[in-house]
Amino acid sequence: MTTTPFSTRKAFIESLGATCRNWTWSWSFINEQERKIIFGAWDINTNAGRALILSDDWEIENGRRNSGYSQSMEHIRLVAEEGYELHTFKIMHSDELQDEDGRGPAKIKRFERSIERKWLSYEDGDWYACDEPPAAMIPEEVIEPEFFSEGAVREIKVNAYERNPQAREACIRHHGAVCAACSFDFGAVYGEVAQGLVHVHHIIPLSQIGAEYQLNPVTDLIPLCPNCHAVVHRRSEVMCIEQLKKCLASTGTTRD
Repeated sequence: MTTTPFSTRKAFIESLGATCRNWTWSWSFINEQERKIIFGAWDINTNAGRALILSDDWEIENGRRNSGYSQSMEHIRLVAEEGYELHTFKIMHSDELQDEDGRGPAKIKRFERSIERKWLSYEDGDWYACDEPPAAMIPEEVIEPEFFSEGAVREIKVNAYERNPQAREACIRHHGAVCAACSFDFGAVYGEVAQGLVHVHHIIPLSQIGAEYQLNPVTDLIPLCPNCHAVVHRRSEVMCIEQLKKCLASTGTTRD
């Protein structure tokens, strides 16, 4: 947590090395040097360890495009796809400028002069800042490396990029939760309970990834069903997706 004594919102944000396009209508702020995105988290939008920071419904209000929406969407993209850290500061809401039906501009009653590290989650058109990283959707996909014992102790390294929840969400948001090889869709087969369920595969083999590698979840990750995912990792050399599709086509099981 970072705390500063500054009284105005602008002074507070600038003290954190962050800025925005316009101090009047901006909802979010960026510190390019430290690769941080900062959102204000309204108390009325915060519940159970997560805060609604952006919604698709906020793009248009009273027939006009909200000025801060496109900037905030770009900031969301930087968090989801380019590894920027997400932080929030708490804002207390005042409705004194709104009418009886709740229409009218929101007013900041006060805000806390500190920011907290958060993790991004996307659900049905809404973006949330969460206290904890979202849980992996597939049991095999864990966030941290695991250790296993079988006789002598040995380390099994998992692909941290595939397990990164924000990279996973960005991949599925772009490609859809449908297997890129066989087109299997869990939601279409099992219904709502399995909606969005899919594995995420790293296209570039781990042996080719160095310490300074910058992941692009749109071009470097691809959704696969568990069966196809198992097949591409069947041998020591990871099978490419085009080769996997040829295997499917040769047996007549492709869904394309």
